[in-house]
Amino acid sequence: MLLNELHAAGHTSLAADGIPLHFGDLKAEYHAGLQAAVLMDRSHEARIEAVGQDRLALIHRISTNDLTNMEAGEGRATVFTNANARILDRAFVYNRGETALLVTEPGRGPGLLKYLQKNIFFNDDFRVRELSGTTNLLALHGPQADAVIEAWAPGIINLRDFYGTEVRVGDAAVWVARRKPVSGTHWIIIPPVELAAAIWSSLLEAGKPYGISPAGSLAYNALRIRAGRPAVGHELSLDYIPLEAGLWDEVSFSKGCYTGQEIIARLESRHRLAKIMVTLRQSAPVAPLADIYIEGRRSGTLTSSVTTPDEEHLGIGFVKVSDAQPGAEVTLGDTRTSATITALAGAPPPQEITESIAHRP
Repeated sequence: MLLNELHAAGHTSLAADGIPLHFGDLKAEYHAGLQAAVLMDRSHEARIEAVGQDRLALIHRISTNDLTNMEAGEGRATVFTNANARILDRAFVYNRGETALLVTEPGRGPGLLKYLQKNIFFNDDFRVRELSGTTNLLALHGPQADAVIEAWAPGIINLRDFYGTEVRVGDAAVWVARRKPVSGTHWIIIPPVELAAAIWSSLLEAGKPYGISPAGSLAYNALRIRAGRPAVGHELSLDYIPLEAGLWDEVSFSKGCYTGQEIIARLESRHRLAKIMVTLRQSAPVAPLADIYIEGRRSGTLTSSVTTPDEEHLGIGFVKVSDAQPGAEVTLGDTRTSATITALAGAPPPQEITESIAHRP
């Protein structure tokens, strides 16, 4: 049985792309993600394999992070930007020795594959292929995710942050790796499609003592907004640059030229960001793209929002840097719904920028 057949046979609500939306009890899924562990099918996060002598060098020269000194097994997130330093795409890149593996944002496999192919020069030893048709991607999130993965694959708990390794399941090699969390810790498991359903079931069995629950995209979206993680089509878009979207840890300020590098370097060196990403707690639901007002003047835009199963109204938005003070009261949209900035989202900016927030005029 394939994984999508396993989902279809259960009490699972599926999106149009076949990814589970929920498994019948969204509140239980959300609480498991916050307090225990959840297992998710995230197979719409495409897997792209790069081979050839320039497999990392090419990605390095067209994206924001330094990928030249990665150890075998190491992974780093990187952002692809246009000439104006606006976000085109984002991927997590793993050095797998003779190959590189890129894990994309949801639904971005074909677009990123095309972009990579467009940037191959005649003398580049670089070839790519998408693995999404032959593999699935499972994800573990939550405070007990480490315990679950260790019960399933003893010894793997020693893997360093953002590293990956092969685990043998029968005669097959399964890639297991750490990634950025939305709650607790985050593991991905990439099995061949023919083993995915069995591995899904074995992970749920291994996780029973730790309160694991299968969970879908609705629970994931609530967890990622709560955590202030940017998403494609919301915060990861041509409207923003990586530094505004809290991706400071995915940008190298010492590497050579890449598309958009001059603008990003200038903004970083002069500490002149116009806006910055924040998390919000709202008094009522407000749809994304609503204006954010502070003291009656427009400061920014609400880009993501959700009402959690616990009836919390949470959001992510961008406001002027001088307004991004945790605890600041704001209003949203034409209804002037009240909300509070709870935190700066993403990786922390340099001290000079946080000081400019603290000394708001």
